[in-house]
Amino acid sequence: MSGPHGTAFSGRVGWGSRPAVLVVDLVRAYTAPGGPFELPQPGPAVDATAALVEAARAGGHPVVWTVVRYTRGMADSGLFAVKVPALAAFAEDAGGGWGELVLAPEPGEPVVAKQYASAFFATSLAATLHAARVDTVVVTGVSTSGCVRASATDALGHGFRPQVVRQACADRTPELHEQNLRDLDAKYADVVDLPEALRHLRPSSSATRA
Repeated sequence: MSGPHGTAFSGRVGWGSRPAVLVVDLVRAYTAPGGPFELPQPGPAVDATAALVEAARAGGHPVVWTVVRYTRGMADSGLFAVKVPALAAFAEDAGGGWGELVLAPEPGEPVVAKQYASAFFATSLAATLHAARVDTVVVTGVSTSGCVRASATDALGHGFRPQVVRQACADRTPELHEQNLRDLDAKYADVVDLPEALRHLRPSSSATRA
């Protein structure tokens, strides 16, 4: 990608030899009509994520899912729910089933419950990926400007190569989506297109790895 950041921000982290797909918060709250965080057009991102998950499974690569989950009464929500009151939809006693995943994990695929934006903050995710010898995290899900951005940024900080797949993320406007992808690509991750990510995940991949 190109953007307004200039040549000082022109590096690429590239792909390692052991990728994993991270599906961030792809739940009904964002995709179902009337959801508290309903996105205008989540379908393409859901379809692209499904393709990446299928490719990862076929290639023998880990797939990890995240959901936002709070205890009854929101005692573990901290100040995040003060800032974003609609997060109460993810409390264990909330109605609507808004925290249900849109795509189904297979048995053995971890589902990491988190309370804040980043999939890595105060969770077991980094340890799980390091134990599996993962070096590259393919980031998908919602929303681009929120939990996807935070997770990709923290992936870099934990020593992983973040690859954010443009077509597999979504936000409330195309402008918000693209602005955050440009910033991520300049500073914290490589933003890649779906065909490139699929080539690296499929078992017949002949892509050159960094």
